[in-house]
Amino acid sequence: MRGYFGVGVEEISKPMNLGALMRTAHAFGASFFFTINAAPKVREAYHADTSRSFDSVPYYAWPTLDELRLPKGCALVGVELTDEAIDLPRFKHPAAAAYVLGRERGSLSEPLQARCAHIVRIPMKFCVNVAVAGAILMYDRALSLGGYPARPLMPGGPPPEMSDKPKSKR
Repeated sequence: MRGYFGVGVEEISKPMNLGALMRTAHAFGASFFFTINAAPKVREAYHADTSRSFDSVPYYAWPTLDELRLPKGCALVGVELTDEAIDLPRFKHPAAAAYVLGRERGSLSEPLQARCAHIVRIPMKFCVNVAVAGAILMYDRALSLGGYPARPLMPGGPPPEMSDKPKSKR
């Protein structure tokens, strides 16, 4: 998969949510992780993340939205359950993206939404836990940009082909 991505959260307050989201980002190969105006107690997330993501994935803690800095060419993509947002299954992920999820008790702030190049929504009836939403988002990115073949038409599909089978030289 070409490109890179980062994952962040605005005003996260629960250490276990931050730890779970960082562990998931690490597992999916995120290049960086960030928070905007996080609660001071989220530092306890070091204990919630058993994969030691803090040691493997750069973490940026920006006190305010004004201090948020992203690499040149990196698209900021907000994840928010709004009527105007693009449904995630219909969204083409940018090669270079920083995904930002909303608050645990609320939505992405209006100023943050205004900075986003895109706003996507996970089509569902109501909001889920921020770490769960992040996992769904990263899985969708992996499926859409990971070079996987199209799914089979029939349930279960055909048996997988042997891709490393030696070819005969006739």
